[in-house]
Amino acid sequence: MSASPPPPLSRRRLLTGAAATSTALLVGGSPASAGQRAAVAAAGPDGYAGINALGQNGTTGGVGGPVVTVSDAETFLDYCDRNEPYVIQVSGTIRISSKQGVRSNKTIVGLGKGAEITGGGLDMYRRQNVIIRNLRFTGADDDAISIQQSSHHIWIDHCEFSTGADGLIDIVRGATYITVSWNHFHDHSKNMLLGHSDANGSQDTGALRVSFHHNFFDGTTQRNPRVRFGEPVHVYNNYFRNNTLYGVASTMDAGVLVEGNYFENVPHPIYSGYDESGPGRVVERNNVYVNSGTPQTLGTVQEPSTYYAYTLDNPSSLPSTVPAGAGVGKI
Repeated sequence: MSASPPPPLSRRRLLTGAAATSTALLVGGSPASAGQRAAVAAAGPDGYAGINALGQNGTTGGVGGPVVTVSDAETFLDYCDRNEPYVIQVSGTIRISSKQGVRSNKTIVGLGKGAEITGGGLDMYRRQNVIIRNLRFTGADDDAISIQQSSHHIWIDHCEFSTGADGLIDIVRGATYITVSWNHFHDHSKNMLLGHSDANGSQDTGALRVSFHHNFFDGTTQRNPRVRFGEPVHVYNNYFRNNTLYGVASTMDAGVLVEGNYFENVPHPIYSGYDESGPGRVVERNNVYVNSGTPQTLGTVQEPSTYYAYTLDNPSSLPSTVPAGAGVGKI
């Protein structure tokens, strides 16, 4: 018999019989061993989220805390709202509304291929050390994920995002040291925004260090991402397909390195400046362009390799490897 979870705090009353157990499930649905649960909890990111900075030794999420499995919104939100570290495993569909807060030192990981958060989204507000993996986000009535107000060390990995009312992922107001990897984005227009507004340079300049790699931007119309002020933002080894407005936009003197990506049927793969936002600096190198327009470039950008080591995949392989590896059910 599995051990009972820690008692719920008074911030929320748990439903009688709500599923919150300390026994995990494997992707295939079988009970996981303690070692397998620990491996899920301890897996760490590369890119900016793996850097030791701001008093944080990389991004470890809830490792070291209890591992609990939840299957209803009230239980899920209770654990998200606790101050202590937790590995929160999501089973099935969690229906929420608006943007719900996630406190620091949490790993939120979906079980199998069917774990989903729908109707609302997750908000990191002055938080750090959060991992979100293997979850499907659908139909959010605001942002699916919002990372803001100097939050740092966040890793979003192997998730699927679609059909939100606003951004699928917004990273704004001084947030930094973030990695967005191996996600599948589809059926959405304004995908990802870095930088709150053209007037927010005092807070966002020197922050917004974000790595995007091995993501599948599958028909998302624009903002894959759109960047203001941040430098160096690193966009590498992603697969862009059928993005009808543009792929990446660097604006408001941001510094963006776009390298080793594959652009297919993208009329404007890279912009410097967009709409009413002034131009940003952008360097492109080693990208593949198939039935796509000419990328815009401007100026120079600080090298991300001054922050972390990385190895590029051959961009020609990305139309096969990224769809096969990105999204849910792949870890």
